[in-house]
Amino acid sequence: MTLSASSAATADVVRDALATTGLEHVEHRPGVFEVVLPGEKKLQTTARLEVKDHSLSVHAFVARHPDENHAEVYRWLLERNMKLYGVAFAIDHNGDIWLDGRLPRTHVTAEEVDRLLGAVLTYADESFNSILELGFATSIRKEWEWRISRGESTRNLDAFRGWLEKPREDGSR
Repeated sequence: MTLSASSAATADVVRDALATTGLEHVEHRPGVFEVVLPGEKKLQTTARLEVKDHSLSVHAFVARHPDENHAEVYRWLLERNMKLYGVAFAIDHNGDIWLDGRLPRTHVTAEEVDRLLGAVLTYADESFNSILELGFATSIRKEWEWRISRGESTRNLDAFRGWLEKPREDGSR
């Protein structure tokens, strides 16, 4: 696919902006970029930036379809959307959770690309454990109990230790 002259100029801005960030990235075809954003709670988030005729779009996977409490998870995401800059939580046809956004092509600058990627990283990272706790609690608890029973490390579950160590309603842990 060939980009128009104005879209090619926007792709150049994105390309230059990514080059200055030091982030791992690849340009799959002209104007389509994949950027790896390093996180803390969510160890990495991969974002796709795509220059289109009228916009720069960003699309980043956050978490797979929740195992449970779908309504609670989706409500939590919608409430967060009211506070986000440049992107919003969305779900795809499988129920997987994404961050998605668009910026008018005429507003694309290196600073705005950085701001947009910063928003994706922040929102994916800050929301990750809450999404897991709401949508995958049963699986997390099973993993915790399995690790405890075998004397395995539970370090990777430390973020959930507070509620995992509390007795359940039936009195068990």
